[in-house]
Amino acid sequence: MPIIAASAATSRTDPPPMTPPALALADVSCTFVDRANPAARYTAVAGVTLTVGAGEFVSVVGPTGCGKSTLLNVGAGLLAPSTGTVQVFGEPLQGLNRRAGYMFQAESLMPWRTALQNVAAGLEFRGMPPAEARERASDWLRRVGLGAFGDRYPHQMSGGMRKRASLAQTLVLDPDIILMDEPFSALDIQTRQLMENEVLALWQAKKKAVLFITHDLDEAIAMSDRVVVLSAGPASRPIGEFAVDLPRPRDVAEVRTTAPFIALHNAIWAVLRDEVLKGYQQQLQAGG
Repeated sequence: MPIIAASAATSRTDPPPMTPPALALADVSCTFVDRANPAARYTAVAGVTLTVGAGEFVSVVGPTGCGKSTLLNVGAGLLAPSTGTVQVFGEPLQGLNRRAGYMFQAESLMPWRTALQNVAAGLEFRGMPPAEARERASDWLRRVGLGAFGDRYPHQMSGGMRKRASLAQTLVLDPDIILMDEPFSALDIQTRQLMENEVLALWQAKKKAVLFITHDLDEAIAMSDRVVVLSAGPASRPIGEFAVDLPRPRDVAEVRTTAPFIALHNAIWAVLRDEVLKGYQQQLQAGG
């Protein structure tokens, strides 16, 4: 009997430990105080719980002014939430999120530096020897199709080329989490689709966690594993979450014509439409 019991004990296997999400926001709220009138307060987001798994691509969509970029800044550690918690791979976020790279909507290239110097800058700031930083920067410029343009200054590059350089500037640091704030909104549709496909190809190779902010529902569905819908502000909150069960790899232009894409677009738009109208009415009232 003791032998049988020992044998049974050694044959038992414990379940594997749960892997914490790359980024987890729990019950996060952000309230801002008017400096001119401290009694006046504005709550941008309220009670937001959002996770991004390791290797997962999550997009957040919502009306203009609903606090999407606020959530991204919280995830980056640039803004401390008024309430709630932020964890990065299971650890509380304190200060800047040094495991994340941030690609901004606005231009992030330094105009006095060449493309190569811009991409190498982050590595140099972290103490990497200049020669090694330039070598890694050159490699990433090649990956984004700018291998022959490392000596160009930002004013000598097209909008699409500058975005490619900004993408290389973010990815050369090899972050575990990539935060993207409407990075392609200023591009024409053809260049935007090229950039979207480039991002997907790079993501497919590395499988980093991505939190992607966009106004474009088509873009969100075409690129993501999951789409989170925010309500109109103030006190914006998640009101819908949709899994994107479309095969990968994807071409962002071709996938938009498929029946599953259209069905998912209709389902998300049914939740988002009223919130977009609310946001638009709020803008009209504020402008009046």
